[in-house]
Amino acid sequence: MVMDNRKYTKQYYLPPQPCLDWTRRDSIEAAPQWCSVDLRDGNQALVVPMTLEQKVRFFQMLVDIGFKEIEVGFPAASETEFQFLRTLAQRNLIPEDVTVQVLTQAREHIIRRTFESLEGIRNAIVHVYNSTSSVQREQVFGKSKEEVLQIAVEGASLLQELSDSCGTKYRFEYSPESFTGTEPEYALEVCNAVLDVWKPTSDRKAVINLPSTVQLSMPHVYASQIEFMSKNLKYRDNVILSLHPHNDRGSGVADAELGLLAGAQRIEGTLFGNGERTGNVDIVTLALNMYSQGVDPKLKFDNMTKISERYEAYTGMPVYERSPYSGALVFAAFSGSHQDAIAKGIKYYETHSRNLWTVPYLPIDPRDIGRSYDADVIRINSQSGKGGVGYILEQDFGLRLPRKMREAMGYAAKAASDHQHKELSPQEVFELFKQRYENVTVPYEINEVHFKQHNGIITEVTTTCAGRRHVVIASGNGRLNAVSNALKKIYHLEYNLVTYEEHALESSSSSKAIAYVGIENRIGEVYWGAGVDVDIIRASIDALLTAVNHMTEGVR
Repeated sequence: MVMDNRKYTKQYYLPPQPCLDWTRRDSIEAAPQWCSVDLRDGNQALVVPMTLEQKVRFFQMLVDIGFKEIEVGFPAASETEFQFLRTLAQRNLIPEDVTVQVLTQAREHIIRRTFESLEGIRNAIVHVYNSTSSVQREQVFGKSKEEVLQIAVEGASLLQELSDSCGTKYRFEYSPESFTGTEPEYALEVCNAVLDVWKPTSDRKAVINLPSTVQLSMPHVYASQIEFMSKNLKYRDNVILSLHPHNDRGSGVADAELGLLAGAQRIEGTLFGNGERTGNVDIVTLALNMYSQGVDPKLKFDNMTKISERYEAYTGMPVYERSPYSGALVFAAFSGSHQDAIAKGIKYYETHSRNLWTVPYLPIDPRDIGRSYDADVIRINSQSGKGGVGYILEQDFGLRLPRKMREAMGYAAKAASDHQHKELSPQEVFELFKQRYENVTVPYEINEVHFKQHNGIITEVTTTCAGRRHVVIASGNGRLNAVSNALKKIYHLEYNLVTYEEHALESSSSSKAIAYVGIENRIGEVYWGAGVDVDIIRASIDALLTAVNHMTEGVR
C-alpha cells in the first residue's frame, strides 16, 4: 500500500477565543497533584496483566515513591479487578493519607458494582467518564450532543445518590473521554453540567480530568484547550483541573508541561510511560524535569535502579535504556569530548564547593537518583578519550596521570576497545594501564642501582640487554637524572626527560607511591612509563625504564 497523506486532516478544535496566557510563563513553579494510573491504565495495556499479588506489591511501591492518589482499577470490569480493591481493604494496605481511585463508565450497573467494591474504604475518588468527541458521537454511539451530555449528567447524579446513601463523602472525578477530539465549547458545556450536579465545595472539591485520549495536535494546541477550560469552568476555585496525556505523537511530557502552565493542577500518568498504544505520560520524566529546574516533585526517585528492577519484574516490560533519567545509558558518556567536559565539570563542582549543579551534559546529578559516576557516567569504548579514561583511573584506582599521558592512555583504551569490539570495564582499563606502562623490561632491564653523593649524584647501574650484562657509572643532578644518563651512555640513546610526577597511591596502600615519566626523542615524540613501589626512587627508575623501552620499540 502506498502512503497517501491526503487521507488525513486535522481532527482537533481550537478554542473559540485566543487562549495564550500560558506562553507568558517559562517554568512550572510547584509540583502538581500526582495520580498514578499504573494499576489500571498501565495494567490493561500489558500483554500479560499483573497477578493480584504483583498488583499488591506494585501498589506498595507506588506508596513508597510518594503517590497520594492511586487509581487501582476498573472494579466492574472483572472479578480480578474487583478482588484487588477488596484485598487492599481487607489487608489494611491503604495508608490514611493515600486516596484510591476507581474508574467507571457512566452506566448504571457499572457504577453500582463500582460502589460495591468500595465497601469499608474511607478515602476514594470515583472517576466516571463517557466519550464526547465528534467522531465517537457520530461513528460509535450515533447520538446527538444533547444525548451524550445527558449520559454524563445521569452518571454524575448516580454517583451523588450512591455516595449519599452509603454515608461516605467520596470525591468525584469526571472525564470527557477523547477530550482532544471534542469541540472545546461542547466539552465545557458537558463538564459544567456535571459540576452543576455535584456543586463542589472547598472541603469536597471535584476533579475535572481532560485526557488527550489520543494526541491529535501539537502541544501548544492542547495547552490552549486547557487554558480555555480553566478560565471558563464553573466553581473553578473548588475544581481540581487534571490532565491525562497519552503519547501517540510522542509529546506526552510536552502536553503535560504546557498544560500545567495553562492552569492544570493535577497529572494522571504512569511510571516509565506504560499504557495503551504508545502509552501515558511518563511521570518519572515529568517529575525529574521539574527536579532539574529546582522544583521538589514530591516523589522519591532516589533509587532509580531498584524502582526499574521492580517495575520490570511486576510488569514484564523493559525500561528502555535511553528512557530519560531512568534508562541504563542516559548518563553514560562514550564520546571523548563529552567525557572530558563531564570529568572537568564534576571536579569543578567538587573543588569549588558549589551548591548549584551546572555540570556539562548532565541535567541532574546522577547520584541523586542512586546512580554513580564511574559505573553509569564515564563509559569506555572506541569513541572514548583521555578525559574519561583519566577520570576512571583516578576515581576508581587513585591514579592521577599527567595531562599528556592521559591522552596516550586514552588512545590505548580506544584501540583496545576497537580491537575487541566491546566496552571496557574500569577494571579492564586499569589492567590495560598496568600492562602498557608498568614493568616493561624489554629490551633493557635494570638489575641493580647504587648511589653516592659527590658533586651531585654518582650512580652505578647494572643493566641487561639481549642477555648481555653491563655495569655503567654515570652522574647527574639527581638520582633519576643520573640513572637516565647511565642508560644513554651505555646504549647510546638520545632523549630528553620532559615530565616527572609522583604521588601516593591513596586507593591502594598508603605505603606505596607511583611515579610517571615522559621522555621525548629527537623528533619530538613522547613516550611514557609508570612505576609503583614503596621506594619512590625505585618507582621512578621503573617508570623511566618503561618509557625508554617504549621509545626503543616505538610503542606510544
